[in-house]
Amino acid sequence: VLVVRSFFLLLVLLMPQALLAQYSEFGRADSLRGTLNRYRSCYDVKHYDLEVKIDPELRRIAGSNVIQFQVLSATRTIQIDLFAHLKISKILYQGRELDFEREHNAVFVDFPTQLQPGTRHEMTVLYGGTPIEAKNPPWDGGFVWEKDKNGRPLIGVACEGMGASSWWPLKDHLSDEPDSMRMRFILPEGLKLVSNGVYRGETSLPGNFTRHEWAVTYPINSYNVTFYIGDYIHFREYYQNKEGLHPLDYYVLRGNEKVARAHFRQVKDMLAAFEGFFGEYPFWNDGYALIETAYWGMEHQGAIAYGNGYKNNEFGFDFIIVHESAHEWFGNSLSVGDHGEMWIHEAFATYAEALYVESMEGYEASVRYLRSQRPMIENRVPILGPLGVNFDAWPDSDMYMKGSWMLHTLRSAVDDDARWFAALRAFATENRLRILTTGEVIAFFNRKLVQKYSRFFDQYLRYPQLPVLEYRVEGKKKKSVFSYRWRAEAEGFLLPVEVSFGGKQIRIYPKTEWQSLSDRTFSENDIRFDTNLGLYDLRKAR
Repeated sequence: VLVVRSFFLLLVLLMPQALLAQYSEFGRADSLRGTLNRYRSCYDVKHYDLEVKIDPELRRIAGSNVIQFQVLSATRTIQIDLFAHLKISKILYQGRELDFEREHNAVFVDFPTQLQPGTRHEMTVLYGGTPIEAKNPPWDGGFVWEKDKNGRPLIGVACEGMGASSWWPLKDHLSDEPDSMRMRFILPEGLKLVSNGVYRGETSLPGNFTRHEWAVTYPINSYNVTFYIGDYIHFREYYQNKEGLHPLDYYVLRGNEKVARAHFRQVKDMLAAFEGFFGEYPFWNDGYALIETAYWGMEHQGAIAYGNGYKNNEFGFDFIIVHESAHEWFGNSLSVGDHGEMWIHEAFATYAEALYVESMEGYEASVRYLRSQRPMIENRVPILGPLGVNFDAWPDSDMYMKGSWMLHTLRSAVDDDARWFAALRAFATENRLRILTTGEVIAFFNRKLVQKYSRFFDQYLRYPQLPVLEYRVEGKKKKSVFSYRWRAEAEGFLLPVEVSFGGKQIRIYPKTEWQSLSDRTFSENDIRFDTNLGLYDLRKAR
């Protein structure tokens, strides 16, 4: 899947200039990594065939990737990506070596003749070196070289933000996912390995090595490609939905099988809830798996990293299981083409946690859960980041928590749960295995909700500040005047608000100009705003 987006849709078009100072400067390396230039937009990846030999003792890797692609516009040069700490030994095409040139982490590959639109080609990239070691995974990307409590190797990789090109060569831009992929990993004998998708077996190799083969039959975004090496015990359960019986695979460290069997019982309820809200699980042909790892968690497609120590939160569920599984719908199936738009992944996955609570305990419990998220909202920078530079430097968790509250606020504004949940389900199902931009998301909800919410999204996505509801009360108790307006950066911002006067609740529709309600019997102390329904600040006007 290929989405072509102009480099000129940068932050300049999306954010007020005053906010640019909140981010560090971007250079040539950022643009090479984050932009769809003509050497990337000229081709569409169809399949990767990755083979990696992993040496746990030396902490080195070596391997190859066969890149199959279709040409979209005539070119003699294409860009692939591989971090400079890893060396490319050669690139092969039709039995000959290709010339290539490196600039930062980008590699420009020259072909002997011009490649014509519509033609399909493949080339093999051979490489090796010492991969970056993660200092604080999964937030800080790279390889994880750990040992379990029994001293056995516990190895993996998490590279969201950093990029898959930190450990294997590819077209490392989120807008272009391969239609399918094969992964083969060569390890010393006796080590167990789990990866994404379908297990295709293992082969003994000379020198006491084993090749482990896995395959993904769906499109997959590059940072989701992963592996897990550990002393794993595998067990399987089955989940029943209207389409049939589906296997659930669990890989847990030796000694944890008993606690895992009990703890993972919540997976079936979670899947049932999410299938109810968002439609059928998108990757049944490749399966659903949880794999115990040394780091907290990651939404690796069909092979979710789990490292939360089998703990439930105060609401009675393990939020790592729920949040990372929600990414199978939002992040893995419905994806973004630019890291600056990761709110589309994270806001919906975080909001899905509250919906899971609602499915299990009801609406009031979900509101309590949302209230537990609210103190983590900081309102320092916009939750929509700059485009075209592989931006991954948010200083807070607002694209999670503020994004979740934005969606809850939108539900309250719609004030029609049947329409809201129909739109939410359609969003996931109609955009299955698609890559969307922020503009496309907003346009989708404008259509489905039969009302324009563009200015609503502008305020919450493009500005750090919350909208402020200003109000004042004038007059005497027998004839009071209540006045109100929005103060917001997004021009023409609109959002209805629930207000009660002495226990009688009404819905008001503030604008950016003052409006008033009069001839009501109330005092200032009688006014209550239902802030459980929306994310905004209140300010009494002088």
